[in-house]
Amino acid sequence: MDEDNGFKAFFIRGLIIIMAAIVFLSMGGALTLGILSVINKVSPSDLLKGSTGNEEQVADEHKTRENELAEEEAGTAGLDEKWGSSKLLLEEFDKAINEVVEGITSSVVNIRVTIKSQDIFGQIQEGEGIGSGVIYTEDGYIITNSHVAAAAEEILVTLYDGSEYPAELVGADENTDVAVIKIEADGLTAASFTSIDSAKVGDLVIAAGSPFGLQQTVTTGVISAKGRDISISQETLYMVNLIQTDAAINQGNSGGPLVNSAGKVIGINTLILSPSGASAGIGFAIPSDTVVNIAEQIIKYGKARIPFAGILMGENKADIIGVYIESTIEGYPAEEAGIKSGDIITEFDGIEVKTSFDLLGQILRRNVEDVVNIKIYRDGEYLNITLELVESPATENVE
Repeated sequence: MDEDNGFKAFFIRGLIIIMAAIVFLSMGGALTLGILSVINKVSPSDLLKGSTGNEEQVADEHKTRENELAEEEAGTAGLDEKWGSSKLLLEEFDKAINEVVEGITSSVVNIRVTIKSQDIFGQIQEGEGIGSGVIYTEDGYIITNSHVAAAAEEILVTLYDGSEYPAELVGADENTDVAVIKIEADGLTAASFTSIDSAKVGDLVIAAGSPFGLQQTVTTGVISAKGRDISISQETLYMVNLIQTDAAINQGNSGGPLVNSAGKVIGINTLILSPSGASAGIGFAIPSDTVVNIAEQIIKYGKARIPFAGILMGENKADIIGVYIESTIEGYPAEEAGIKSGDIITEFDGIEVKTSFDLLGQILRRNVEDVVNIKIYRDGEYLNITLELVESPATENVE
């Protein structure tokens, strides 16, 4: 009996221990499941089904990487496309420059001159000079600078194809630094000239010529400024309305053309500002409007005939913008037309003038005997006066 009771008690204790273990394991499993569901951010049921949430994360990461790769490929394609566009633009730019150069070089000539001078001992010395020029007409008229050809004893012109011709001086004007020479040839390629009125600062320009005797050289740059006024000497008029450019201009470029992006001549290269005597990026060209007008006068009369109104200009201290008239010269058009001391010229033939250089620049575009309209300000009102230009004393007695 005691043995039976002892066995029952042992069995019951074992059963209780087993049940306690099951309960403990169940509670531990539930706790573990809860902790894992929190970590993986899924419900316990989804966790029991075998989903941990990592599949979505891996999938998202895979999609993100695919998107990144697609974006990289798109970016690379975009860069290729941009480079292709840039390359195309550069090729078109090069092509345009090439066409301009090809169009102008056949009109540019090299000029070599022989100059004789007398030294301090009375001995005649012979020297040589170089310059450039641009063909103006098909029958051999060539425009260059006065300082290139005016004092030459002999002039030799070399064309684009290498052929050489002796040239004769038709005429030169040191006031504007324009000269015209002539060779006996026909069928030449004349350059095309255009006004600078539409040209703007920043426009592309090409300078052509023979710097240091290196024929058919071109340099590129932009119009750095317009309307520059420079005094060369006390014996000559101010050089007015000059074009400033950073296109390299050196000795030998003088007389060569400055052309725009359309291949048309907008000026004739004339001088540089440089401490060393070589290009420092500050070169000047005579505007085409002045060049053509003076060249036509030289061809027609053998000299330039500078128009003249007979006014002496002074400092304008008035509030009205314009050219102040200090006085007029007796017997000349301004005085005869009724212009008086103290008048302020505000317009010349419809063009606004602010300084005496503006006025001189406009006069140089005209011819002797041209009739012009001048707008003046006097005593609180504006008046219009018409007069006829005559030849300036500066050129009247020049043979």
